[in-house]
Amino acid sequence: MRHLLTLATILFQCTVCISAFAAESPNLPETLSLWNGKAPIGDGTNEDVNVRLTLHRPAQPNGTAIVICPGGGYGGLVTGGEGHGIAKWLNSHGITGLVLEYRLPKGRSYVPLLDAQRAIRTARGNAKQWNLDAKRIGIIGFSAGGHLASTAATHFDSGVAQSEDPITRQSSRPDFAILVYPVVTMDKTTHGGSRRNLLGDKPSDELIDLFCNEKQVTAETCPTFLAHALDDKVVVPANSQDFHNALKAHNIPTEYLQLPSGGHGLNGYKGPMWDAWQKQSLEWLGKLQPRRP
Repeated sequence: MRHLLTLATILFQCTVCISAFAAESPNLPETLSLWNGKAPIGDGTNEDVNVRLTLHRPAQPNGTAIVICPGGGYGGLVTGGEGHGIAKWLNSHGITGLVLEYRLPKGRSYVPLLDAQRAIRTARGNAKQWNLDAKRIGIIGFSAGGHLASTAATHFDSGVAQSEDPITRQSSRPDFAILVYPVVTMDKTTHGGSRRNLLGDKPSDELIDLFCNEKQVTAETCPTFLAHALDDKVVVPANSQDFHNALKAHNIPTEYLQLPSGGHGLNGYKGPMWDAWQKQSLEWLGKLQPRRP
């Protein structure tokens, strides 16, 4: 009996230690299937594909969540420095991060946008379960992921109220956007590879204009923070400047951080230019009040 009591005591103490460790440890990422295997293409048909959305929860959530769109020229996904690394940074500030591994378009222009809209709806639809404020769901994008984020910021709907799917009933409008060295236009100052991968080799003028997001800004576009290095030769800073100007013309809260150096990728996601946009975007976000149309 004495040996049994001793063993029970040891097991209890171990259980307490494990529980305390788990409480102090950051939450493990959770990978969700965005469409449950049936992802719409935009022409009324679906494809059988698994679109991954990885949920990174902070130890002490503050209610804000951000869908993260990595770059890659619409031909790949930089899920490290522009994906899961960003989620960990957001978590350190109490923000829930959702890394979206959106489908690569291969000329199917609406596919990435449909994924981004679904990710925003998913965050909003799970607000209570994930300890989120449904009015603080934003989006962040880098390079071509910045084009996707700016597309989501200018192309959205209020959801389908009659849908049997509770996610589809949610609005796809982000409450704010953060764009870092983004592609924004599909016009002359675009990134050629991103345009070709998204729109195909011979897009119509109407399709080009539709995805020139500086032309799609309205009074309902969400507040937006932008950061771009002035020496970026891959995606020229006119992309950010033109979007910023369009936002100001519609009286949308916006801030544009012009970084003196760093090029595309800001010296490989490190250094003073990288630190600067992170610091100032959080300060901007902290002052931002929820603004819904």
